[in-house]
This record gives sequence, structure tokens and C-alpha cells, in this order.
Amino acid sequence: MVIGPGSNPGARRWSERLREWAIPEEILAQAPEPPWGFPTAVFRASARRPDPDSPSLRVEREVLAGGGDVLDVGCGGGAAGLALVPPATQVIGFDPSPDLLAAFEADASEAGVAHSSVAGTWPDDAAEAPSVDLVVCHHVVYNVPSIEPFVVALDDHARRRVVVELTARHPLSATAPLWRRFWGIERPDGPTAEDFLAVLQGLGLGVRWDRRRRPFVRDRSDPVHIAMVRRQLCLPAERDDEVARALADLDDESNEVVTIWWDPTRA
Repeated sequence: MVIGPGSNPGARRWSERLREWAIPEEILAQAPEPPWGFPTAVFRASARRPDPDSPSLRVEREVLAGGGDVLDVGCGGGAAGLALVPPATQVIGFDPSPDLLAAFEADASEAGVAHSSVAGTWPDDAAEAPSVDLVVCHHVVYNVPSIEPFVVALDDHARRRVVVELTARHPLSATAPLWRRFWGIERPDGPTAEDFLAVLQGLGLGVRWDRRRRPFVRDRSDPVHIAMVRRQLCLPAERDDEVARALADLDDESNEVVTIWWDPTRA
């Protein structure tokens, strides 16, 4: 696929809306710990059960009916790719984190599937990854300001299909009441899955999509989750109890998850 720089209004809007999530400098400067990143345990595939009703699993397994290889981009601990075993006969994990790739390798070995991993940043190091039958990318794109080359590299590596899963709204939108409570600031309300669809359509991809609600399943009383949210809020560890109470006060809500897929193009 060939793209022209700056030719996609949807991609410009996506980048602009993601920049609005930057933490104000005066808050970031006093953060006792970096607010980014997630505990490895959150991403362990062995700790997450695949949702049997997931539209993502359905459209992914369609192209693996007779087996095939899978590239999981931004794999974390490999939950998305390893959920496809079987029918997947090989899974390649791609992630910048050595710790997460080690978790992926451990869980892939336990699953008894052929596997390998690539440490790198997508799409800068995409050439290190092979072309495969199916490319999956779950819950990654909200971390990607420069979205066009990212998507093009996904497309270039898939022989049969690309499947992207994301929440309907930015995943940090749920913490907006906490930023208001602790810092008195408002957070953005975008980008959204509709914005991502506009990016793909601007690239001329013949995308299809499905969406469904799933219950909020994360245990808000879990100390690991509390500490993660507290770091995201740039607060010190001694305020964990306050964060726990604030999380308990949040309204329960469902997460709407969107599955977007397309069969690859060739220029």
C-alpha cells in the first residue's frame, strides 16, 4: 500500500485528539513514578480467559479453519494470539517490552504451540517480523499517534486478514472523574473507534466492523489495579487508599468493544 504524507484528514484528526491526552507539565513534573506502562501480570495470557462470544475470535478463526500462523502486534503477554490456539499452528509475538515477551514465551510454551517473538517498535521494526496468514492487534492503537504507517505495516504483513480490536472510547476515558477529583482538570473525550474507522476508510481499506458490550470485569479493589491507576494519576503510593475509595465511587459501566477487520490490499 502506498500513502501520501498528510493526505488523510482522519489520520490528522486522530493524531490531534491523542495529543490532547498529554498530562499537563506541572502535574507530570511532580509525579513520583512514570505514569505510563502496565504491570506484566495484567497482560499474562494465562490470567485471561478468551470471551467465546467475541466477534474478534469469530472473524480471526474464519481464516484459520485449516490452521495457519498469527502475528500478534503489541502482544503484551500474548492473550490475543494465544486465544487462537487451536486452530493457529504458530504464533509470533511482537512487543517492545522484554518482560511482556518473556510472559508471552512462557504461556506459548505452556500452550504447546510453535512460537517466536520479536522485540521492537511497530512499524519501525516491522521488517523483523514475517508475513503471516493473520495479523491481530488488540487494544494498541490508542497508543499510536502516527497511525497511517502503523496500519500500512499491519496490512503489508497479512496474507489473509488483519483484525484490530479496540474499545469504543479511549480506555482512559473512564478515569476522567478521577482527574477531576484529584487534580481539578478535565480530560478529553476522544479519539474514538469511529475516528479510527475514518483513518482506515481514508486509506481506502475495505473494512468491516462489529461491536458488542462486555461487562466491566476488572476488580477495582485489586491492589495491583489500584496502584496502576494511582501511577497513571501521578500520585504517590501513600495515596493508594484514597484512590481505592475513588475507584469504588465510580459508576459501574459496560465496555463497548469494537472489532474491525479487512482482507489485505496489494498495491
